[in-house]
Parts: sequence; structure tokens; C-alpha cells
Amino acid sequence: MNEENVSFEELLNASMESNKKLEKIVNGKVISISLNGEIFVDFNYKSDGIVPKNEYSFDEEADPNDEFKPGDSITCEVIGHDQNGNVLLSYKKMKKQETLKKFEEKVNNNEIFEEKVKKANDKGVIVDYHGIRIFIPNSLACGQKERIRFRVIEYKPNEHRIIGSARVIVEEEKKRLEEAFWSNVEVDKEYEGTVSSVCSYGAFVNVEGVDGLLHISEISWNRGANANDLLKQGQKIKVRIKEIDKENKRFKLSYDGKGENPWDNIGINVGDIIKVKIKKLTTFGAFAEIKEGVEGLIHISQISTERITKPEDKLEVNEEVNVKVINIDMENKKIELSIRELEGTSNEYSSREKGNE
Repeated sequence: MNEENVSFEELLNASMESNKKLEKIVNGKVISISLNGEIFVDFNYKSDGIVPKNEYSFDEEADPNDEFKPGDSITCEVIGHDQNGNVLLSYKKMKKQETLKKFEEKVNNNEIFEEKVKKANDKGVIVDYHGIRIFIPNSLACGQKERIRFRVIEYKPNEHRIIGSARVIVEEEKKRLEEAFWSNVEVDKEYEGTVSSVCSYGAFVNVEGVDGLLHISEISWNRGANANDLLKQGQKIKVRIKEIDKENKRFKLSYDGKGENPWDNIGINVGDIIKVKIKKLTTFGAFAEIKEGVEGLIHISQISTERITKPEDKLEVNEEVNVKVINIDMENKKIELSIRELEGTSNEYSSREKGNE
């Protein structure tokens, strides 16, 4: 349209438009979105408005193309002008009040947040919820350093104090797992557990979120076994429920990895002469290993024909000696051995040993 055809009213309106006061909050339409993420906005002003990429969202990775297209309405806050006279706008600041309202609703509903960690220091981590900063102390972060699930446990916006906790979620999950476990647990039920700790008397195994005791006697048939030599923290093992104490929330486990019971096939008879290794000395005698998991007792009266006051007078731990089997009690798993009955019979033993070679 040429200037001669423009009416006086249109010229007046155009003049008023060009001189109108720039409001703090403006409404307009998206003209286009540049490749670098700038949003160009027409809001009936003498120059266009531009929303820089860093003023679109508090999330640096957010793409305005996912929310807007040319022709869409947009409301922004005026933040200044660029060197070309274009009005600089902020969409994220305009949305902050709306975001704050949604945030407070989530806090009041005790909802779970999941956000990326923006910053970490020696005291804890800071996450950003669309421009709202939440601090999570190390004691409440549960070791999460990149992305963290949490609840807000303290909200004091006037003091700029918002505290989150991942620990409350972990504890809730643990409680849920415990309740489910105790509702379904049965004796002899098999589970895949994870060794959570190893100690002198066995190991604690985590079964569906609950720790149960796997006693050393359930790990190895060898009385002198060390659990640290057999299991490691974090190891996955198959276990069965052996005993349940629901009142005190305790249970004991058995372990198939223990292997077959060596007492099922001890391979000796009363009267046999065998070689054993001394494993332990006591005031009343010595325990000797016949095979792994099977031990016999050499009573102090059966150590020597000589009168001795203590086993150490004749024996040492780890010493190998020849003994005679004088009694086998399979029901109580006890075997009695004698060195005394062999004294003076070394020739007899030697001939038997040669015959077995």
C-alpha cells in the first residue's frame, strides 16, 4: 500500500503504536525459530522481540522447537534491547511463577522429583528444577552424583532454603521390600541373595532387601573354615530359608554351595589305621582332621602310653600322625582316635601301608 492510499486514522494508529510504552510483560506470536534456538516474536511493537536461547528455559538442553512453531502465541518478560534495537525477551522468567506454583504443589503432595545434579561440593549436591535450586546434603544424597531421585523435606522460600533428600526414598523402598518379603517368606524357599557383609561367624546375605544370617557352619563343613576365604561382599549366591523368626524379624539361611556332607561317606571303619593332621589342641585332647569336614578326637588318655599333663607334651598343631580308629558314632558325628594303641605297632602299620600302595 502506498502512502497516498493510507488513511489518516491508519497513520495515527501507526504513530501511536511506534510511541507506545513498552510493557514489562508482552504477548506476541512466534515469527520463527533460528538454528541456534533463538525465538523471534512479533508483539505489535516497532521492532521484533527476540528470546535468546539461554532465556528460553532453565534446562540448557531444552529445544524451543519442541514447544513452539511459527504462529503460536507466546508470553514473555522484557529484559532489554540488543545492539540492533530489537527487544530482548525472556520466556523462562515469565514461566518461573507458573513453575513455582507447580513446584509447590509437588512439594505439598510429597511427590518424588528426579533431576540432574548441576553442582557438587564437599557438603552435598545442588539440583535445578526449572530454575529452582534444591540442596541435598551428602548424608541425604545416598551417593547419587549424576541424576538423583528425591523428595523436598524442607521448603522455606523466603529464606531461600530448599532441602531435598534421596535417603527418605531409599528408606521407603527398603520398608516396602521388607513388608513384601515378610508377607511371602517360607522355610525352604530358595532365593538369589547378595552377600552384604562377611564376619568371623559367617555372612549376612541380602534377600529381596532384607539381611539374613548365613552361619559359618552353613558355608563349610570344615570347622576351622574362615568365611572371608569362601565368600566376598557383593557376591551373588543361591540360598534357602532355614529358620524364620517373624516376631523379631530375623531369619537364618542355608547354602547349597556348602557341598555334600562328608559324613555321608567317611570311608573309614573301626580298627583302621590312618594318617591325620592335628588341627586343635585342648585341655582334654586333640582334634585331628581325617578329611575335609570330618574330624576325630584323640583324648589325652589316648595320646601316649606315657602319662602326660597336656597334649602339647606330645603333639603340635598341623603335625601329621598315625592313629587308630577306635569308635565311630555316626548319629552324633563323633569319631574317637588313638595314638597310644599304635605305640609298638609301627611295623604292623608299615606293612599295611605298603600293602595299600
